[in-house]
Amino acid sequence: MSEEFKVEIVNPEKSFLMKDDVSEVVVPAFEGEMGILKDHISIISFLKPGIIKILSKSGDENYYVEDGIVEFKNNNLSILTSTIFNLADMDKSKQQYLLKQAEEEANKININDQSKYLADQKVEVLKTLN
Repeated sequence: MSEEFKVEIVNPEKSFLMKDDVSEVVVPAFEGEMGILKDHISIISFLKPGIIKILSKSGDENYYVEDGIVEFKNNNLSILTSTIFNLADMDKSKQQYLLKQAEEEANKININDQSKYLADQKVEVLKTLN
């Protein structure tokens, strides 16, 4: 029996990615990094800034996300996000630009705690990519 499941990533512009040969996905959930395998219990969770790792027969892929919602049900993983970048396509200048934006956001004077936490998460993740 196959140990694979389907994953779909959607952003506001389009269906960003659809694969049906996925063996594992690791997502940066607010609860911590969450590994999802076939027959995982149904979940709905929020994403925090981090890296989505997709392991599949057709090759492993890594994506940077800033936010979103993840739902796993009936061996279908759906990820809805407003900001996603394939790390393979992300050059150094794009990383530096996103890092500068995140640092500026984190250093704002009138920032609330939630926004500060998210901005700090972005900075931390983007620094690890360099």
